[in-house]
Amino acid sequence: MDRFVVRCPRGPQSPRRAAPEPRACRQVTIESLKRVVVVEDIKRWKSILELPGQPKENLMEALEELKKKIPSKEVLLSTKIGHTVNKMRKHPDPEVSSLAKDIFREWKSFIREHSNRPSIEVRSDPRTEAFRKNARKLLSEALELEIDHPLAENIEREAFHLCSRLISAPYRRAVRALVFSLKHRPETRAAVKDGTLPVPAFVQSHKK
Repeated sequence: MDRFVVRCPRGPQSPRRAAPEPRACRQVTIESLKRVVVVEDIKRWKSILELPGQPKENLMEALEELKKKIPSKEVLLSTKIGHTVNKMRKHPDPEVSSLAKDIFREWKSFIREHSNRPSIEVRSDPRTEAFRKNARKLLSEALELEIDHPLAENIEREAFHLCSRLISAPYRRAVRALVFSLKHRPETRAAVKDGTLPVPAFVQSHKK
């Protein structure tokens, strides 16, 4: 059969078939799904939105993260995050208020149309919550504020988030370092309290 086939040598200008580019694949985690809600994250974003003196970028970041989720009616009621987002619709910055309006409208519409569909909620166990409550108490005392002050809660939630939401050795070390710094460095305590030292930057600098 080969004698009927004319084989021509490949010239230097002969086109070559380009090798297919590798496909970029992104692994989807259960937490990335819109209806899977980590209650701790909802509470953390809520504490950021409610803490006075937050810079615009912090508010926008919290709202952008909330926009990726649709909490169930039960989570909205238990965390009161819907009330917080509703208040943000009246924020003086037009970008912040516009984003809050979009989120509130989407949540309200979805809950109305899918009120009977359950969502997946991820919560901390009682032992973890007890440990974290004690950490907030220590932070409140170091800040010289009343127990469970929103600022102490915001600091603890940020530390918990940076430590992968685990009561681990890094989390314990971070809390101890934060408490020590607030208690024994008046200038740091004052900067955190008046907002000149943002909570994320303060916590990140003490992450062990």
